[in-house]
Parts: sequence; structure tokens; C-alpha cells
Amino acid sequence: MSPASVTFRLALLLSLLLVTACATTPTPTLTLGTTTSAYDSGILNQLLSPFERTYNIKVKVVAVGSGQALELGRRGDVDILLVHSPEDEEKFMAQGYGRWRQSLMYNQFILVGPPSDPAQVRELEIREAMIRIANLKASFVSRGDGSGTHNKERKLWTKTGIKPQGEWYLEVGQGMGETLTLASEKGAYTLSDRGTFLAFRDKVNLSILVDKGADLLNIYSVIIVSPAYTSPQRSALAQKLADYLISPPARAIISRFGQEQYGEPLFTPMEQR
Repeated sequence: MSPASVTFRLALLLSLLLVTACATTPTPTLTLGTTTSAYDSGILNQLLSPFERTYNIKVKVVAVGSGQALELGRRGDVDILLVHSPEDEEKFMAQGYGRWRQSLMYNQFILVGPPSDPAQVRELEIREAMIRIANLKASFVSRGDGSGTHNKERKLWTKTGIKPQGEWYLEVGQGMGETLTLASEKGAYTLSDRGTFLAFRDKVNLSILVDKGADLLNIYSVIIVSPAYTSPQRSALAQKLADYLISPPARAIISRFGQEQYGEPLFTPMEQR
């Protein structure tokens, strides 16, 4: 056998070995537990696609309410969280379930309802609006799912001194998209995050009625689950995603997301220190 033939066969064998190695090496995967509001808005796809291409890491998304997402973190079923329930997040960190937390972006909660606004709450202060809805027993649909939005709604009712109950108040145990759809069908009011509402605006017969005030601030944070509940390897992958999410390229995506389609960005990136 000639030297050239031997060289060719060795090169061919090395190529086959490389192809086999690449074929048998699985793509690293991490799991992100997040809110239905972040998922339904569409921003996650815009953020995660560049990350997956750049780092060759597959991100599996589990979209539930913030309370459920944090519970998945406690069980070690997710590696990283994107949630918007600050008091629950602080408790999660204090209990040792998370090893790193950083605010990522914000928008506002909004009170939406029928365009005719039967309770006449348009542009009222949010607590005044909710008192009026309760006093008139105007239909109100609550997510009722322990999510960040549901927790915010409960806090707002607490501040009004009202315990909502009766036929006018319906808890559905559903995500934001489903809640908006049901509120539209019933001609009811509901509390939503701005991002999901704008994404669903053309699908529902609802209008933004109250959208101002400190009580309506809606902050989303990234949390890396402690490796004690996942693994050091999964925690390292989660750190890569967290670092990317707070990076200038990701912040640029956040700052312009929704501008072209809705005429305004759905989220504002938080200033990073």
C-alpha cells in the first residue's frame, strides 16, 4: 500500500471518528422555569434563540405562574428562573434555594376591562378602581393561580380592605392569556401585565383602563437555583444564561421588543450595577 493511500485512509478514519464523536455528544440542556406572562408575550423566544445559537445550549422552557415556578426551583426541577413575585423571590433566596438573583426588566400591571367600562374606573387610581368594581359587583376575573400577577392582585385587594367574593368574582386558576380571553368573553375586568395584554390585544375585546401608579410596578428577576438542588454542571449552564440575559446584547433585545409590532416596547431593561 502506497504512503499516499495510507495517509488518505488515516485521514478518512479520523474524519469518521470526529463525526461519530459529534453525533454521540448530546447538546447540553438546561431548564428555565418562568411565568406565563413572559412566555405569552413572546420575548423569551427573542432572547433565547441567540443564546442557543451562540452557546450551543438548549433551553427547555416551563411556563407556569411565578409561585409554581419557584416551587419547581425548590424541587430542583428547573435550573434557572425568570419570575415576577418579589416577596416570594426574597423568601426563596433566604431559604437557600437560590444562589444568585438579579432584576432583569420591568413593565406595569394594568387593569383592563370592557371598552364600555360599566364601573366607570377609567384613569382612576388602582385601589379606588378596585373598590368601585367591588362595590358595584362588576364582573372580575382573577387568575387565582398563585402567580406573580395573582399575588399582586391579592395585595391590591388587601390594601383596599376588601375580601373579594361572590358571583361577581371568578378565580380561574389559569395563565394570563386564558384569563384575558375569559374576561373578554364575560365582559369582565382583570389585572394583567402590560406585555401579555399587548400581545393579546387583537384577540380580546378589552381596553386598558388603569395603568399608572407605583402600586402597578412589575419587576422580573432572574434566579439561579442552588446547585444543592440541581447539580454543579446544571448550575454552571444556568450561570451562562444568566450572564447573557443581563448582557448589553440581551438588554438591547428587551428595550426594543414590541416597538415595531405594538408601537411601544413591552418591557424596559433594568439598569445593571
